[in-house]
Amino acid sequence: MYSYPIDYDLFEQGEVVKLIEFLSLIEDANEKKIDIFLLSHKHKEFQKIVNSKSLEKKIDRDFEKVSGFSIYKTIKKYKNMTSK
Repeated sequence: MYSYPIDYDLFEQGEVVKLIEFLSLIEDANEKKIDIFLLSHKHKEFQKIVNSKSLEKKIDRDFEKVSGFSIYKTIKKYKNMTSK
């Protein structure tokens, strides 16, 4: 469990919960096998909540700094698994 790099002032409480669930799933995806469809669903939720490419990239960079895991690289890895 890491300290999540979320600006809590930008989001409503329910959105923060969903963002934390997504980041936790990114951790799990890098540490063990997870459901690809769940990851895809949570990623779409994340994108809908964040709704800004620049903010997505900032959260990704900040999260990678504290956890060592990249959202972008993790999603890319799982997308490659489904395309095979």
